Amino acid sequence: MKNHIMDKIASTLLILLWTYTGLDKLIQFEASRKAFLNQPMPNELEEVLAYVIPVSELLLALLLLFSITRWWGYLGSILLLTVFTTYVGLIWVGAFPRVPCNCAGILESLGWAEHFVLNLGFIGVAVWGLRSLKFKVES
Repeated sequence: MKNHIMDKIASTLLILLWTYTGLDKLIQFEASRKAFLNQPMPNELEEVLAYVIPVSELLLALLLLFSITRWWGYLGSILLLTVFTTYVGLIWVGAFPRVPCNCAGILESLGWAEHFVLNLGFIGVAVWGLRSLKFKVES
């Protein structure tokens, strides 16, 4: 029972995160696309990411919604959050010549350190959820 509650809390938090960030990028698509085009990487990749990232975020929310696909949602969340956290960490330590950002809504107001810690927290939530699924299966 405890693992079921842990799974529900973790999946709900991640569903809220991915739905919010994915929809925000799609609703404000032109601003989001311009922010992607400001990233320190090839423009062709930035153009693809402008579409792939919000769709991936919404897909993760969808995977987390159903118990049969939740494992994949947690795994994808860990992967995407690790990529985001690494990128934020590189920006935070000054690895890029300029400071680009494509953060969603209220996340725009966070500094790089806060953003890094928030991402680490959500990685923890995803790992917690994944572990709760493992324990549910073993019970």
